[in-house]
Amino acid sequence: MIGIIGAMDEEVNKLKEVLEDAQVATVAGMNFVKGLLEGKEVVIVRSGIGKVNAGMCTQILADRYNVNYIINTGIAGSLRNEINIGDIVLSKDAIEHDMDAVAFGYDRGVIPRMETSTFKGDEKLIEVAKESCKVACPDVNVHIGRVLTGDQFISDKAVKNDLISTYDGYCCEMEGAAIAHAAYLNNIPFLIIRAISDKADDSASMDYPAFEAMAIENSVKLMKEMIKAL
Repeated sequence: MIGIIGAMDEEVNKLKEVLEDAQVATVAGMNFVKGLLEGKEVVIVRSGIGKVNAGMCTQILADRYNVNYIINTGIAGSLRNEINIGDIVLSKDAIEHDMDAVAFGYDRGVIPRMETSTFKGDEKLIEVAKESCKVACPDVNVHIGRVLTGDQFISDKAVKNDLISTYDGYCCEMEGAAIAHAAYLNNIPFLIIRAISDKADDSASMDYPAFEAMAIENSVKLMKEMIKAL
């Protein structure tokens, strides 16, 4: 079974609409919708925004649904000039950029007393997503790189530049690395798929509403093709 997580209703509603034999279970205030998508057994859920919601959602998928894969679909802000609005980023790895234990001698982003703080996306899922995008969204550019996650919407150029210089990220958002963290602890292969909705700078609050719908449409088309290919 494949677990599909989106932070917002807008990111998962279109997938739920095409689900066959849908069954809904509510756990921790989240509606887990189980059914068939492109002939494959999936469970789709809106986690809510932020790292705690995302981590809890992932653990429920592990405990109650025993999922084989977890895919996080949604939107993000670009951290690179060559990654434009509407492009897709696949997670080579993911880091919680707001983890800060520098006072104890750790580098920024390092989670104390864990073996790793850099959670790697599954290579098979990356390859399937890359090939699926060629079919579903042939005009969209696909980038494979680091996803940065924190409990903040990045809309300040100085903050953006700091994230770029510190972590060398490709995009930033608010759930992916928390999902990756929980998937890693449960030994579940995962992938974060992010369609770019803004440039994560002083224009972000203006760009986001205008391009959100387009970014989500690209994510949904890619997700349907990817599930078919798995």
